[in-house]
Amino acid sequence: MEQPRANPILPETGFLRLHQVLALIPIGKSTWWEWVKSGKAPKGVRLSANIRVWRAEDIRALIEQLTAEGTIE
Repeated sequence: MEQPRANPILPETGFLRLHQVLALIPIGKSTWWEWVKSGKAPKGVRLSANIRVWRAEDIRALIEQLTAEGTIE
């Protein structure tokens, strides 16, 4: 299993798997899924029954929103 990088990079475009998103947004998996369910985080794109990814652009917008709110630094 791939280990998260010390300094994760958010690409301009493309898709991110959950572990990549959580390397950028310091919350746990259960909190992430609560945010998705409540609409605070984007729902992502289902590639198959067991694989969901998120658009880099959506994650960038979420990070900007969370930073403006003071939720993350």
